[in-house]
Amino acid sequence: MEERANLMNMMKLSIKILIQSALSLGRTLDSDFPPLQQFFVVLEHCLKHGLKVKKSFIGQNKSFFGPLELVEKLCPEASDIATSVKNLPELKTAVGRGRAWLYLALMQKKLADYLKVLLDHKHLLSEFYEPDALMMEEEGAVIVGLLVGLNVIDANLCLKGEDLDSQVGVIDFSLYLKETQDSDGKQDGGITAVLDQKHYVEELNRHLSCTVADLQNKIDCLEKTNSKLQEELAAATDRIGSLQEEQQQLKQQNELIRERSEKSVEVTKEDTKVELDTYKQSRQGLDEMYSDVWKQLKEEKKIRLELEKELELQIGMKTEMEIAMKLLEKDTHEKQDTLVALRQQLEEVKAINLQMFHKSQNAECSLQEKTEAISSFEGKTNEMMSSMKQMEKRLQEAEKARQAAEERCNKMKQELAGKLNSCRQQMAQLDSKCSTLEKELKSEKEQRQTLQKELHQEKDATTLLKTELQQMEGLKKELRKLQDEKQQLKKVREEQEQALQEMGLHLSQSKLKMEDIKEVNKALKGHTWLKDDEATHCKQCKKEFSISRRKHHCRNCGDIFCNTCSSNELALPSYPKPVRVCDNCHTLLLQQCSSNSS
Repeated sequence: MEERANLMNMMKLSIKILIQSALSLGRTLDSDFPPLQQFFVVLEHCLKHGLKVKKSFIGQNKSFFGPLELVEKLCPEASDIATSVKNLPELKTAVGRGRAWLYLALMQKKLADYLKVLLDHKHLLSEFYEPDALMMEEEGAVIVGLLVGLNVIDANLCLKGEDLDSQVGVIDFSLYLKETQDSDGKQDGGITAVLDQKHYVEELNRHLSCTVADLQNKIDCLEKTNSKLQEELAAATDRIGSLQEEQQQLKQQNELIRERSEKSVEVTKEDTKVELDTYKQSRQGLDEMYSDVWKQLKEEKKIRLELEKELELQIGMKTEMEIAMKLLEKDTHEKQDTLVALRQQLEEVKAINLQMFHKSQNAECSLQEKTEAISSFEGKTNEMMSSMKQMEKRLQEAEKARQAAEERCNKMKQELAGKLNSCRQQMAQLDSKCSTLEKELKSEKEQRQTLQKELHQEKDATTLLKTELQQMEGLKKELRKLQDEKQQLKKVREEQEQALQEMGLHLSQSKLKMEDIKEVNKALKGHTWLKDDEATHCKQCKKEFSISRRKHHCRNCGDIFCNTCSSNELALPSYPKPVRVCDNCHTLLLQQCSSNSS
């Protein structure tokens, strides 16, 4: 704490003596000017206070040029200084580069600005300084405020030929111990008053110009963001319109697909109904044919029974019966052949019926009935075979009684010939009917094949309909996604509208602040710093100044007041700490602060 206080006092003294000597000389300062050299020595000690020691391969390094390099990153205007320092070939150490940097910053009259930028970013300075360092505490801000006064000085420093690396920074206290007896107190007071007034006006102008530039930048940024938001809104509205048109087109396509699918389903239903009707009619025709065949078989059974009766009557005719037996044997052989052919046809019908059973499930009941009828027909044929065997036995018995029936056989020859002719005619009719049945079976096979082809076509149509339904579901999902996106876009649009409204409010407030700042600037330009000799009475209470009632300057308006009328203190832009202000300025400044905060 004591070291910081001593450095602070030395800094104040060095700056004060430098300004006084520069104003007394009234010319530009060179690098050989002793107060300027002592100022740089004191400033170097202030910057070195609390520096962290960095270890390297060569050894420990403790230089104040490290934090000064950060100014190039934080303030682009300082890039010229950094490049010129790096281009100097005489400088080989970090200390020499730091001293050259300070010389160039003082010549540009921006030393206070650059150090203020560093103090605004203390989180970066913490890498180079200890927490209790002078630059990390409030004293750093005070030094920056003091350095603003150096902007009055014009310095012309030549860096070439000077050995900045090997200079030893020792403070010469002899300059600060000399008493300025030759100069009068009145002149010092006048000079200080003029300097204070000049510094105050320069600080106010600089701060106001900075605030105006910041506000103009903010206004430009707000205008750019407003234009971007308007373009995004226009693009969003166009996209919403295109999405709505696509949605209507999709709805129309869905309606067309539905109508087509409904029509195709109705057509398929009608076709299936017609095919079922044709199938039923063909089945009825087959049933009628089978009933006709049954009737013919019954008639043949009756004929055979009549023949058996006639044979029993004609047992006595031996010779004629032999001829009749031969003829009957031929007839039986022919009938057996026909029965075999019928059996083969029945087996083919069975196979056809089995295939039909596998191909069409709807005709299972009818096919089962037909197979049962065929089985019963086979049983009856078996019964016919047994009856034929019985007839053979009876024929053997008839051979024994053939001699007795020879006379009767002659009489019955004519009758038997007529009956045989009739049986042959019936057999021919049966053959013709069997051929017709075969043709009908072939036609039914062709119809079934056509039905199978149509069934395959219907299956293909159903698969196509299923794929179209899946596509419909995908389209529905896409519609839902589009609706969700539409809602999100609506939300974004509402948020952007709210943001635009807020930006408009901020713009109006910033314009009002600009007008207030302009009014304050106009008012401040009219203020002048009164000299002590010009005021004999307090401006507010009009009381005369004396030894007990002393004079006090208001740091805002520059007028002179007594202690009671200027007892208030406020923080002004040109002063880092609260300073004395008159009652009128105090009320005005408080009103401005309240209006700005509202």
